[in-house]
Amino acid sequence: MKERPVKARTGEFDHQDARRFKHTRSGIWDLYEERQSNLPRIPVSSISETYTLIIQSVPHLVRMLKDVLGIRRCSMLLSAYLVVEVLASLIPAVSLWYSGQLLRLVESAMETRTVDTTVLVHFAVAHLICTAAMRFLGYTRSCIIPPLSLYIKQFYNERIFYPTASFDVPTFRTLESSRTLMEVRIASSHYGATSVAWQTIESSTDVAMMLSRLLSQLLILMTVMWEQQDGPLLVVLSFLQYILPWDSTGLAMVRSLVWAATTTNDDFIRMQGLINLVAGSSHRQELVAGNLGESVSAQFREAAQRVGHDAAVFPELKRFRSFKDCLSIAFILQETMYMLPQIVFTFRVLKNPMTTPISLASLILIKQVFQPFSNTNFLLSIPLSALANNLSEIRNLYEIENTQNKVVDGTEPFPENQQSLTSGISVEFRNVSFQYPGADRYALRDASFKIGAGQLCVVVGVNGSGKSTILKLISRTYDPTKGTILIDDRDIKTFRLADLRAAMSILFQDYTQFPLSMRENIGLGNPALAHDDDKVREAARLGGAEDFIDELPNGFDTYLDRPVCDYYGELPEGTTTLFGYPINSSHLSIIDDVHISGSLNLQISRGQVQRLAISRTFMRSLVSEIESSAGMLLFDEPSASLDPLAEHDLFERLRKLRGDKTMLFSTHRFGNLTQHADLILYIDETVQEKGTHDELMKKGAEYARIWNLQAKPFI
Repeated sequence: MKERPVKARTGEFDHQDARRFKHTRSGIWDLYEERQSNLPRIPVSSISETYTLIIQSVPHLVRMLKDVLGIRRCSMLLSAYLVVEVLASLIPAVSLWYSGQLLRLVESAMETRTVDTTVLVHFAVAHLICTAAMRFLGYTRSCIIPPLSLYIKQFYNERIFYPTASFDVPTFRTLESSRTLMEVRIASSHYGATSVAWQTIESSTDVAMMLSRLLSQLLILMTVMWEQQDGPLLVVLSFLQYILPWDSTGLAMVRSLVWAATTTNDDFIRMQGLINLVAGSSHRQELVAGNLGESVSAQFREAAQRVGHDAAVFPELKRFRSFKDCLSIAFILQETMYMLPQIVFTFRVLKNPMTTPISLASLILIKQVFQPFSNTNFLLSIPLSALANNLSEIRNLYEIENTQNKVVDGTEPFPENQQSLTSGISVEFRNVSFQYPGADRYALRDASFKIGAGQLCVVVGVNGSGKSTILKLISRTYDPTKGTILIDDRDIKTFRLADLRAAMSILFQDYTQFPLSMRENIGLGNPALAHDDDKVREAARLGGAEDFIDELPNGFDTYLDRPVCDYYGELPEGTTTLFGYPINSSHLSIIDDVHISGSLNLQISRGQVQRLAISRTFMRSLVSEIESSAGMLLFDEPSASLDPLAEHDLFERLRKLRGDKTMLFSTHRFGNLTQHADLILYIDETVQEKGTHDELMKKGAEYARIWNLQAKPFI
């Protein structure tokens, strides 16, 4: 007996109901379509123009075309695409020429009272052939575009990913504030956009082919109407009627289904998470300080190779789904019915030639030519604005590769002896001042101090006093505005950035949760060990994150916010979940009548996010003495969101596991750390006090006052 489908829960999209939904596998996507359709409306946007930007961007367009032609298999596909577009732009002129022959047949019939039926048959057959050819070219175009656009998109995604991943924080924020990164659209796959390179090719072709179609038809029309009385005048007047800036708008109707699509491909999901990691400004600081650029780029390339040409967001596949009714019997009948009114009109003229002026037939022909441009103003219908915007993005795409980081890389390796890291790293500030870009005041001014190799240093002070800035300058997230920083008695700027950052492990106060799985959130703390599940779990245990991760739906494989969205059209009324995930209206986008739902979006507490970030830091430096390459451990307010017990346990683990390495904490809590510190720096824009806990308490200055203030409730 055949099993009946499991009844869906209330509010759930029951895509497993085969009687109601048709399942189609397209690449990595599963598409579920209801067997009934509806007719939504899509507005047609008006377009403005700009010419200067197009002219300035022509060199980048030429460069882009050279690159595209160099992509394997793209030269043949692009040539085929252009041939199809040219033929499609000229066929209407051929059809118009045969319509002109029909018009001359009418003239001859009025004069001689005889009809050349051969011409009439030729007209009907030629018109049908031209229409069928247009439909066939449309079908061919729909077959060429998907692979062509995907090859181009994959080429530029991989080309731009590494340069974007390698930007330092000042450079990234400068580019972000100038909207350059947004225009490059490295994260555009979230919204289903094809690559800007393909959009530029398509926009350029649309402009050229629309002009080709208009001019070819205009030339044929003038030829046909030249001998007609007032014929050229009618052509000119009709042409002006459609190109002058009359106001007009229109609505297009397209058929769509109740449908939804999802993917479960792990590599594709990881690719989107890595794109979000690289493109998101909130992760930039950790990406740079963690020296993760090359690692995440390599992971992206590996995942992209495994997915191959199936790495398409669903709207790309939906947009180019081929139709099956090309040259069908229904189509031929439809086109034959379309020709009948013209044939009937011709016989009517033959019956009463004097009552129907030939100019009426001429005017009908003219209107037929310009009808495609009647919905909107011709000048506005050419997508010059879209082309200008795309060319601007192409220029940004190529210029971003040449962008130089503001933090200049050094040339000397660090350290000369890798084993020396086990004894820690010394750091010295000499009259260091720093002012954040765009800030009105200095975050740090004339700071001088020295932390010896292997020492535990605690930097204390009130919020905004410059504590976090010290850690960012040591990791060269930024460079000082004034002064010098020495690492092992040598200028920090002389060392290679990759070596320097590999020798440090840092947890920032403004840590983030990466848009990846829990496993990868922790594993990226040490990319070399990221595939070792035992090391990842051990780091999670040390960071205090193991227990809450095990309670998540998929444990260490859980994505708190799934980087790949689900797509759908209209859903049955009352639907609240899709493919097991809730539909969150506050995170819902609609583009071109396609709904995009950010799925899952699980929430964890701020303290749990901090434990996740701490686990990532343990992964880099504290998992194993043999495998660790860090000689300095930097922690910026590592317990800000932890409860007292978790804070005590964390500090105990850190002190026991650090060995002889240099450790620097910044905090505004004066607790156990300060009593064990080899050096305490009290910061308030500069170093106000320095020494051990006992020395500063005996001094009785600001440090002692604040320590006593915090300790008073517990005495």
